[in-house]
Amino acid sequence: MNLTEEKLNIEIRPIGYIHTDSDIIPRHWSVSDVEGILNIKKRYISGIRDIKSGQRIVVIFLFHKSSAFTSDSLCQKPPHNKGKRGVFSICSPIRPNPIGMSVVEVREINGGQIKVRGIDMLDGTPVLDIKPYIESKHDCPSWSDKCD
Repeated sequence: MNLTEEKLNIEIRPIGYIHTDSDIIPRHWSVSDVEGILNIKKRYISGIRDIKSGQRIVVIFLFHKSSAFTSDSLCQKPPHNKGKRGVFSICSPIRPNPIGMSVVEVREINGGQIKVRGIDMLDGTPVLDIKPYIESKHDCPSWSDKCD
């Protein structure tokens, strides 16, 4: 089946939401010490059972407060750069599909709450997915064990 843009309809539901009390949110996770909580919906809690304090995880989220993307947004000037750059080479929240990705450090897990450090997301940001942070094949959870 060949799907064209007109026929493709993607439906995504959040698995939870970000909570942070910080008023100042860094533009990128790599420069953030901001702490917050990933509040995971009850029906997804068993999916976080193997996440451990101290590990890093990848959080996929929706830029829910970003400006609408237009063709003028294909090239943007980052705040730390002199010239315009293509949107796919920068971390702008104004994107064709407003999806973000951050690597955060897990501080603590309590039920459906994952306390993390490295937040670069606004309070109330929808969390779409969580993935393990993998630097090599030995970091991959499926490399050595299986889900029971």
